Amino acid sequence: MRRFVYVAKGVAWRSVHNTLVSPAILLPSLIFPLFFLAAFAGGLSRISDIPNFDYKPGYTAFQFAFVFLQSAAFGGVFTGFAVARDFDSGFARRLLLTAPRRSGIIAGYALGALGRWLITAVVITTAALAAGMNVSGGGIEIVGLIGLGIMMNLGSALWACGVAMFLRTEQAGALIQMPVFIVLFLAPVYVPLRLLTGWVHAVARLNPATATLEAARGLIAGSPTKVALSFALLAGGAVLTALWARRGLASAERAG
Repeated sequence: MRRFVYVAKGVAWRSVHNTLVSPAILLPSLIFPLFFLAAFAGGLSRISDIPNFDYKPGYTAFQFAFVFLQSAAFGGVFTGFAVARDFDSGFARRLLLTAPRRSGIIAGYALGALGRWLITAVVITTAALAAGMNVSGGGIEIVGLIGLGIMMNLGSALWACGVAMFLRTEQAGALIQMPVFIVLFLAPVYVPLRLLTGWVHAVARLNPATATLEAARGLIAGSPTKVALSFALLAGGAVLTALWARRGLASAERAG
């Protein structure tokens, strides 16, 4: 266990440090969520005037829930890019040779993803509050919202690590991000689920991200809904993606 912790801490520290000292890594993780928050919450704010849109905290809070979870997911995705870069540079292979507990490598990358996302979460939350976002939820609800973000970040990071370790090249970028992107944007992003129609409504109803997004919006509004279901889905996803990441690590070990 001590060797596991040693490896995880080292990989996590390197990941967070590289992010903080490299604008090319840090800025995209901050700019993209802020852009989506401004475009969705600001540019589409008149959507809140349509009939049956009754989200009390307002459209900024409605969209903040999505951007918050999206930033958590893509914080994990960016970790996959970092893993792929480490393989292209040769660092990851040296790490596999020297690490006393290789499973700690996955944990370290996941912790690094969490550390980077927490920076992003603070920035976009500050921006949303400065823009006048209303938050009706109390302390417990806010803790629940943060918990959803952490679980979303963990599952995405493990998925991305698995893909990057299987393919071991930066050319895997599209495969790392597209499934996460599609799942998120087939949820009810712009309006509540009940206002969607056609095939989009049918897909959104079956999309596991929908329950998590509705739970986040309920927590911000102080009216929790589907929270237990969301945590159960995210926990199940984390288990599956952890197994996927471990198989990716085994593939990288065999490849040398």
